[in-house]
Amino acid sequence: MAMSPKEIVKAALYLNKPERLPVRMGCFACDDVQGIPRGTQPVEVNGQPADEWGCIWDRTAVKNMGQVKGHPLSDLSEYEKAIIPDYTKDCVFEGCEAAFQKAENEGKYTIAGIFMILFERMHSLAGFENILMGFLCDRENTEALADKILDAQITLVRQYQERFGSRLHAFGMTEDWGTQNACFISTELWYDFFFPRYKKLYDIMHEGGQDVWVHTCGKVNEVVQGFIDAGVNAINLQQPRALGIAEMGKRYRGKITFESLADIQATLPTGNRNEIAKDAQQLAEHWMLPAGGFVFSDYGDGAAIGAPTEAKLMMYEEFSRVSEALYGKPLPKPVIS
Repeated sequence: MAMSPKEIVKAALYLNKPERLPVRMGCFACDDVQGIPRGTQPVEVNGQPADEWGCIWDRTAVKNMGQVKGHPLSDLSEYEKAIIPDYTKDCVFEGCEAAFQKAENEGKYTIAGIFMILFERMHSLAGFENILMGFLCDRENTEALADKILDAQITLVRQYQERFGSRLHAFGMTEDWGTQNACFISTELWYDFFFPRYKKLYDIMHEGGQDVWVHTCGKVNEVVQGFIDAGVNAINLQQPRALGIAEMGKRYRGKITFESLADIQATLPTGNRNEIAKDAQQLAEHWMLPAGGFVFSDYGDGAAIGAPTEAKLMMYEEFSRVSEALYGKPLPKPVIS
């Protein structure tokens, strides 16, 4: 009997031999995962539209997600003034029921996303330089801000759990941690400041029966172990060449599930099939196991990285070959719109 999409994802996460690679490529209508939507509560700050935390975003003419240019807090001592979203409101969960019903009808794995879980939200609120200086010069206020954010995220997690229970299979979150060369802070500081807070949050997620997925960018080789220690089940890494495919496999294969694709900087934008195939083969050799441990996923904004549909299709075909060679079945047939 064929596995359902949910069973394929779970088998990959827990090394229970999926029948093919799990896939998250909504651009080709091939996705084993159903995202659960969340309503946001945007606000105005000095007459300008801001996100639900009061951060003002700016974007360039080139398509991209943008970045925070207006930080609500000019100093860490102002942490009590931070706008905290009310995650107990029903409007936050509008659309969830329909998404759960769709997922259950299609046998899919469900995941609720949380944007900017802690470090990213800290520097979006108070500014990147202020946060880095705060670790060294104003630990008390920096911790107070972190805990204020963490409390809000815990409220959101518990609301999902109370409202939807085991229908929700996972939480996914963003937390970029690196430059092209290294983590923003030392491993020692990361473990001292962030590890206990992540572990507290992830323990609550696991207690509710949810898996934990984290996206992080940059050369984050050292802190991946920290995420493993804190309880992360799957880590989304989209720059495998920058990380070092062989090195990461040697250190972490079998200890955490990798969610990845052809490198979004060095490979996918080139549209070079040989290079794309090389990434797929090296990821199969170093990151995947016959028992699982890998999810093939998309970078959602192809225009922002200069990756046309044709390049993504090449990548899909190469990972389908990997899936068939390693697990016995190719990926589902892509739908080209």
